Amino acid sequence: MPLSSSPSSMGTWYRSRQGQEFDRSLSTMLARFLDPKAGDRALDVGCGSGNHLLLLNRLGLDISGLDASPYMIRKAKERLGHRCTLKVGMAEDLPFEDNEFDYIVMIHTLEFLGDPLPAIREAGRVARQKVLVGVMNTFSCDGVRRRIQGYFGDPLFRHTRFFNLWEIKSYLKTAYGPAPLSWGCIPPFMGQGQGRSPGQAGLFAGKYLPFASFLCVSARLVYTTRTQNMVLKARLKEAGHSVIGAKAMQNLGPLEGVNDNERGIPL
Repeated sequence: MPLSSSPSSMGTWYRSRQGQEFDRSLSTMLARFLDPKAGDRALDVGCGSGNHLLLLNRLGLDISGLDASPYMIRKAKERLGHRCTLKVGMAEDLPFEDNEFDYIVMIHTLEFLGDPLPAIREAGRVARQKVLVGVMNTFSCDGVRRRIQGYFGDPLFRHTRFFNLWEIKSYLKTAYGPAPLSWGCIPPFMGQGQGRSPGQAGLFAGKYLPFASFLCVSARLVYTTRTQNMVLKARLKEAGHSVIGAKAMQNLGPLEGVNDNERGIPL
């Protein structure tokens, strides 16, 4: 998976056969889990140089991207030009209005946050329909290898966090309550001669392979309302002291022509 210590090596990976096959599989998962309509708005939080923005753009979405690195935003502008709105900012404090986007996508973003929960909550604030999270599986061969690199001093992976499916689902449930979740994964050794056809990740939607290289979890946001009974503490004033009371008493005067079998309201 393309977690790399330099943008140039990431670019090399994305151009490789494995990187292109991963992109096709990821594109399949985005289409399946977002189920987008042309013209819907999508924000990629932690967009980097814009590779995932290109995938979202191919789905017909109106795309925007945010990254904490001004350098990566400049690289994304070079690739995407005017097709995309790009901003420098933090995932924990998104510079956007509530429900401004239909979808929020965070792919390989949570791994580099000290606490992912504030960023997940912020994503839910600015999203109107769905939040999609993609992470490297901590149990995958790549995940183990990256952690070992961190132990031996790789500056990128020294503080990188890795997640499993249950951890991501727990974060999403904590942030969004009863929001329905969908998940899937990209099989291990993608693009390394295992005989898998491009985009086969779609076959693993809703399933979890313990050693899958990549996990994808989507939360469909649910907006609920709850009524609260309020006790009125005001007392009726005597009719002589209130014009409103006098009017009310007049309306509650003797009724003419009331049949014995008609119901009255006891006062």
